[in-house]
Amino acid sequence: MRLRAAGFALVAVLASGLAGCGGGATPLTFDLAAAPGNARAGGASRSIVVAEPIGLQTLEADRILVRESNGSLSFLGGGQWSDRLPRLIQTRIIQSLENSGRLRSVTRPGDKVVSDYQLVSEIREFDIAAGSREAVVDISVKVIAEGSGRVANARVFSARVPVSAVDAGNAAAGLDAALGRVLVDIVRWVNSGR
Repeated sequence: MRLRAAGFALVAVLASGLAGCGGGATPLTFDLAAAPGNARAGGASRSIVVAEPIGLQTLEADRILVRESNGSLSFLGGGQWSDRLPRLIQTRIIQSLENSGRLRSVTRPGDKVVSDYQLVSEIREFDIAAGSREAVVDISVKVIAEGSGRVANARVFSARVPVSAVDAGNAAAGLDAALGRVLVDIVRWVNSGR
């Protein structure tokens, strides 16, 4: 967890330094971290391809979302993600599964690697709930057998993390922490074979 926080802080500091070079109008750029590796590697018998998550149009951007108590959505000023959110989450899921050392291979659909399963997901929520001051991550995941197209298993993963203020830095840190919890749960679930 210390490495995750240190890496996040480094990206934020570098981004703030770069933002100062452009006259202050450039938003800070934040990254999301993959789940760390597990010393219990082994049993690498399955391979999986990870599709880019789908989501509502507002989640297709690189902007940080805020959900007001009345349900309205807005982009939080002063901050952005380092890539489009679906591609960034796909990359962190792949890295998290690779870090576990429990799968033979983890790839993207374009890699053209034969796999046993495909992991498809939907970003249902990835925002700051302004009313409760929480970072909310809600991702639906399905594991599909490549040969038959049969859904081998499906589950929704959720996490909520309190944020001290609704601003770019606190929002990004809260969402990174919430996603970290979700990634750990996804990796454990995929590696359990359920």
